[in-house]
Amino acid sequence: MSTIPYADRSDSAARGPNTYFDRNFNLRAAKILPGEYYVTSHDMVLVTVLGSCVSACVRDRCSGVGGMNHFMLPDGGMDARDPLSSTARYGVFAMEVLINELLKLGARRADLEAKVFGGGNVMAGFTQANVGQRNAIFVREFLQTEHIALVAEDLLDIYPRKVYFFPATGRVLVKKLREQHNDTIARRELDYRSELSRTDVSGAVELFV
Repeated sequence: MSTIPYADRSDSAARGPNTYFDRNFNLRAAKILPGEYYVTSHDMVLVTVLGSCVSACVRDRCSGVGGMNHFMLPDGGMDARDPLSSTARYGVFAMEVLINELLKLGARRADLEAKVFGGGNVMAGFTQANVGQRNAIFVREFLQTEHIALVAEDLLDIYPRKVYFFPATGRVLVKKLREQHNDTIARRELDYRSELSRTDVSGAVELFV
C-alpha cells in the first residue's frame, strides 16, 4: 500500500504531506492527501478534503499528541467489517500505522479518542460499490474492536468535506463543500483507487499493545 509516512519528530523527514503556515489560524499546518497520514506533538492544524475516502482524527486526550490519516478501501465484494478480508486490510493498515506512530510520539493507548469524517457518495460510478458506506462501516468497526472511543463523526451524505483538525485541543472544523465542483476530488480519488488495485498490504504492521 502506498501510505506515505510522516511524523514530525524532525522537520528533516524525507517525504510527507505538504506543510505550510496557515495565516487564518496562525499555525503551522499539514495538508493530508489520499494514502497519507501525519502525527504531531505540536500545536498545529491538519487539513484534508474528503469525498468517498475517510479520515480518522486520533489523539491522546491527555497529552495532545494526535494525527490524521486519509484512506479508502479498494474495490471488493468482501465484508469491510471482516478484518481478514482483502478489502479491509487496507483500512487496517492505514489505522495501525497512524496509531503506532502516535504511540511512538508518547501517546498512551488507553487515552486515545477518535473523530471520523468522510465516506460521502460524491463520485459517479462509486454508488454501486458503496465505497463511502464501506469506508464508514470499516472505521467504526475498527475503533470499536480496538476499544478506541469514537467521540464524534460526520460520515456519509452526498457532499465532499474539508476537515481541519487541531490535535492539541481535539477541536475539529468541518466544511461541507456544497457548491464546489468535484473534478479535482474525483480525479484524486480515482487515481488513488487505481493505485490501490495494483498494490498489496501483505506486509502490514501489527498494532502495538
